[in-house]
Amino acid sequence: MQAVIMEHGQRVDLSSCADEPIHIPGSIQPHGAILFFSEDARLAGWSENAPAMLGVTPQLGLSLDALALPVAAFDAITDCIDALHDDDAGPIVAGLSIGAAEYDCVVHAAHGRVTAEFELREASTEEVSQFAVKAHSSIDRLRRQKTIEGLLSVAVAQVRDFTGFDRVMAYRFRADDSGDVVAESRRDDLVPYIGQRYPAGDIPAQARRLYTLNTLRMIGDMDYTAVPLCGAPGALPLDMSFAVLRSVSPVHIEYLKNMHVMASMSVSIVINGRLWGLIACHHMSKKLVPYAVRLAADVLAQVMASTILSIEARADATLAEQSARVRTSIVESLLLDDDPIDALGEHSKSLMAAAGAQAMIVAQHGKVVVHGELAPELAKAVIASLPDNQHDLLVREGKHEWPEALQEQLGKWVGMLALPFDPMGQGWCVLLRVEQIETVAWGGRPEKIAIFGPLGERLTPRGSFDAWHETVRGCAHPWEPTVLGNARLTLAELVRAMNSHRSQTEATRAQLLAMLGHDLRDPLHSINMAGMVLERTGNGGGNGQPTLGKRIQSSTNRMQRMISQVLDMSRIDSGMGLGVSLIPVDLKELLIDLMDEARMAYPSIPLDLICDDEATVKADSGRLGQVLSNLMSNARHHGEPGTPVTVCLRANERDASVEVANAGQAIPPETVATLFNPFKRASMNNPRNRTGMGLGLYIAQQIVREHQGELAYRYADGRVIFTLRLPLLTK
Repeated sequence: MQAVIMEHGQRVDLSSCADEPIHIPGSIQPHGAILFFSEDARLAGWSENAPAMLGVTPQLGLSLDALALPVAAFDAITDCIDALHDDDAGPIVAGLSIGAAEYDCVVHAAHGRVTAEFELREASTEEVSQFAVKAHSSIDRLRRQKTIEGLLSVAVAQVRDFTGFDRVMAYRFRADDSGDVVAESRRDDLVPYIGQRYPAGDIPAQARRLYTLNTLRMIGDMDYTAVPLCGAPGALPLDMSFAVLRSVSPVHIEYLKNMHVMASMSVSIVINGRLWGLIACHHMSKKLVPYAVRLAADVLAQVMASTILSIEARADATLAEQSARVRTSIVESLLLDDDPIDALGEHSKSLMAAAGAQAMIVAQHGKVVVHGELAPELAKAVIASLPDNQHDLLVREGKHEWPEALQEQLGKWVGMLALPFDPMGQGWCVLLRVEQIETVAWGGRPEKIAIFGPLGERLTPRGSFDAWHETVRGCAHPWEPTVLGNARLTLAELVRAMNSHRSQTEATRAQLLAMLGHDLRDPLHSINMAGMVLERTGNGGGNGQPTLGKRIQSSTNRMQRMISQVLDMSRIDSGMGLGVSLIPVDLKELLIDLMDEARMAYPSIPLDLICDDEATVKADSGRLGQVLSNLMSNARHHGEPGTPVTVCLRANERDASVEVANAGQAIPPETVATLFNPFKRASMNNPRNRTGMGLGLYIAQQIVREHQGELAYRYADGRVIFTLRLPLLTK
């Protein structure tokens, strides 16, 4: 079978470079040659220069044994074939001579093929050894560094020292894949690039993947002419992800030439499988660094990755320890202080320091407290912008993430980390960061430029790398993963402490209510009896004023009703229920009795009863009377003076309804939403019912529910109407 050229021949420019298959270029750089084999050790292809450079006569399907290769190369290829399916097997390297030339033979496997690369080595073995000794002596210096900045600064100086490149830079990548030059060692006459940022598009996604897979990359001469690969017709292209001689994208070559670079080397800094950074080496003339020296640089990068991980881990551990201390202190304060706003405020400085925030807002039940230089009006607006029933952290890092109506009011406060410690009470602890106004020195304008380039009319890489400055506004420093992790732990502790505090409070309240209800009833009964005695003996007022006995009886009756409500509330909260005893009850008869009592007690208030239908329900007459008395009492207190309170009984085939109506204004919508809640502000502050606690309707609704009934409010024809609906007793 005749071998054919395997070039993919794809035309590439910036509009298509993101999709360029750079791992299968079909060609190599000319400072070496390639042979690749199938699993059965037969030749599957070669570089076009292999016969001349290696002194072999390749043929498709030729056995490895039939090739006149040096023993070192033969052994390396055999060992690699034997380990072909071992995922942990790394490349095998051997030094050898072919004729008068020295080679580094690098053998590796991928996708069922074994590739042997023969890279020319211009330096002698002695020179390579000296380079390697220099490289290894740098390792201890790197390990002693305590900061990432110091580590990178030492690293670029050391790599330049033992490789001899004109410029060595350390890139650090950001979350958006753009990269900053954070350290640089260069020839004095070169323009500095330190501090410049390069957009994510400078390294397309597939190139970033190769930088992670193959951490070493060498281009010895930007003016090289690529050597094509030969293989079987129709065969799959050779995957060169791990190759050292792999040809380079023409766009990348043009990019480097625009920087006046003629040779380059890159060493990836990979941490936890992510491309953290890059050591980029540039030379203004041709340069080929021996493979062993490049390996030493790769070892340095691995040491750097390990050291960076340790430095970051120490910083994270310090921050976690600081946050843990703050959490412990906050929980202790919450358990001792009834007000979480005060407890959190006590530790505001520690909370802000641990999160790197400049201000803090604490809010609960409508109360808002500010810590830091933040206007109170803005703090209230921030709290108002937060959603209801939020149970996880809420993060905003830029002005564009805030509600549009609030953006202009924010000023410099654009970063937010909000902890919803009490969703039911709209309780928030909000940490704020100020806007980080940043002047970015881009390495040239990052946009693409359409010109006539070396490959024709197309989009080309930018031609200038002079710093181009851009001011970035409206964003805060992003919330770090460690800060977010510690914030989640803090939120969990706050919620746990709040729930514990609430449980203790509820238990104490229920116990107190039950005790008050039990211990006050007897003395109140005695006082009431004394009032009756005074009334009968004629002691009291004159001139039309109520007697002293009547005043005592009225006050004690009111207190008895309040205590009964408190006891009912306690039973409901404890889950005991109200203990209804259901028997057949004639609703019409019950209403007539209740209306007669009300007319005697309040002769000045007109009461109209309409009972057109008979209705018998299964009910607890005492509890049902409590519901109806409450509805009638509310109608008396809130109705317009001089207008009648109307009670109407109706029945159909399935249920009976009792409507209690009074003339008056409609209940406001915001009050309707909480009408059947206990301790309502509207009830507790009502001037017509100053002693009310807002428990009546809540207890009434609980009683109705235990009767499988319904209690509802509506407003019609200028009248406030409450409707009690109960199922009729089936015969």
